[in-house]
Order: sequence, then C-alpha cells, then structure tokens
Amino acid sequence: MLNILLLIRWKNLFMIALMQLLIKYALLEPFGVAITLNGFGFFLLILATVSLAAGGNIINDIFDQDTDTVNKPKKVIVGKSLSEKTAYSLFIGFNVLGVLIGFYLSHLVGRSGFFALFVVVSGLLYLYASYLKQIILIGNIVISVLVALSIIMVGLFELLPAITPQNQETQLTFFKIILDYALFAFCINFIREMVKDIEDIDGDYKAGMNTLPIAIGRSRATQVTLALTFIPLAAVIYYVVTYLYHNLWIASYFLLFVVAPLIYVIIRLFQAKLKADYHIISNLLKLIMLFGMLSLLIYKYKLLA
Repeated sequence: MLNILLLIRWKNLFMIALMQLLIKYALLEPFGVAITLNGFGFFLLILATVSLAAGGNIINDIFDQDTDTVNKPKKVIVGKSLSEKTAYSLFIGFNVLGVLIGFYLSHLVGRSGFFALFVVVSGLLYLYASYLKQIILIGNIVISVLVALSIIMVGLFELLPAITPQNQETQLTFFKIILDYALFAFCINFIREMVKDIEDIDGDYKAGMNTLPIAIGRSRATQVTLALTFIPLAAVIYYVVTYLYHNLWIASYFLLFVVAPLIYVIIRLFQAKLKADYHIISNLLKLIMLFGMLSLLIYKYKLLA
C-alpha cells in the first residue's frame, strides 16, 4: 500500500485537493457566491481530478524507469517494488474512474461538453509521459497548464452553471480571481519543471531526451530559469500594490510568504551548482505554490471583518 501511495505521489495529490477545497470553502462560499455542487458533488470533482493526476504520475514513472534509475535510484518503484503490469493496471483503473466521474459530473451540472475536459486531460497526461516531455519546453508547458486547469475546473463546475443575468458580474469577478490563482500556479510550476530538468540532466541525457538544459547547457538553462522567476515575482508585487495595499494583513502575508521566498529562490539560483541545490529550489517552489494558495484563507477573515 505504501508503494502505491508513493507511486501516485500522494503529497502532490493532496496539494491538488487542498487547492480545490480552498477555492470552494475559502473563496466562494464565505462570500455567498452562487455555486452549483453540493458537498458530495464537490467531493466527486476532487476525486476525478486526483484520479487522473494519479494515473498521470503512474504512467510517467512507467516511461521514466531508465531515467529514474540514474536521477533518483532510491525512489524507483516500477520494476522494483511493483511490477510494470501492476502499474499499468493501476494507471488504467485511475483513468477510467476519473473519466467516468467526469462524465457523471458534466451531466449533473447540465454541461455535458465539460466531459471532454476529462478525456483531454487523461490523453495529455499519457502523451506527456510517452512523448511530449522529451520535447524542449513543450512538456513543461503542458504539465503546468494541467496544474492550472485543476484550479480552473472548480470555477467551471461551480460558477458557470450557476450564472444568471442578475449575478453574471459577480460570478465572472470570482472566476477571474480563480484564473489569477491558476496563472500563478502555472508560472510557479513551469519554473519548477525547468529546475527539475536541470536537476535531472544526467539521466535525461542518457535517455535521449531534449530538455532545455540538455539543449543549451546547465548554466544557460539556469540563467533562463532565473530570468523567468522575476515574472511571478513582479506579478505578485503588482497584485499586492494594486489590489491589496489597503489591507495590511493580506499584503504582509504575500510579502512574507510569497515575495520573500521568491527572492530567496532567485538568490539560490544565482548560487546553484550541485544537483542538491536544484532539489532544494524545487522544494522551495512547491512551498511557494502552497503558501500562495493558502492566502485564500485570509480573505474570509480580513475582507469580511
């Protein structure tokens, strides 16, 4: 059981579920926004999302057996703790579960076309693992878009079906907030994917992959990643100055838990030389994404006070 939890990367799945829960219970419900799903329906949305993500993690490990043997030999599960056949069975099971729930939910909210999203996500995760991740930057973009989509899905299923002529402006305002957080998640995850590529350059090179650090070298790839990190940093500072400057608590939270860590990541990237350095930076970026999403908790207590 522990091997399966490690294979599906339960910590990452927990973060996806937490992001979706925060959108619903820290952003939408406290402000009385019109929503579509009840508690059970929302649980199904989370289950569908994490099931597809779990399937994506499994198929990724199946295709990455050779590179993982070099990059992280102590964490290899497929072919050691679990057979490849078992891994494929789990991959199929999680995908079928996610797509079937997606089919049910799409009809439940009266938007049958939303079902296509679950099929597309399932297909993209397979394509990413089998082919796209080997193409310079394309794989990084695709997986980051899917991370952002896990946030946007809450807005699609909760807000859009509940739009009326009377509440249209409010619904779209909150959907835009969700899009802002999704964009933040995309940026941070994209940078983290690039950092992971630099960290895993040895194994990826032996596997014949064409990631950015392989194409232009570790040093130049680090410089590109460093430059890109200024984008979310500038965006968050602009967001705080433009929309949150009047609320000291919320502004202070962003400055302490998002802006300051991003500046620290930039400093670490300047100094990074060893594989371990990039691993630390990767974990820092994951924490920054977590703190960014946790900021939703503050709005409930400070804007409604």
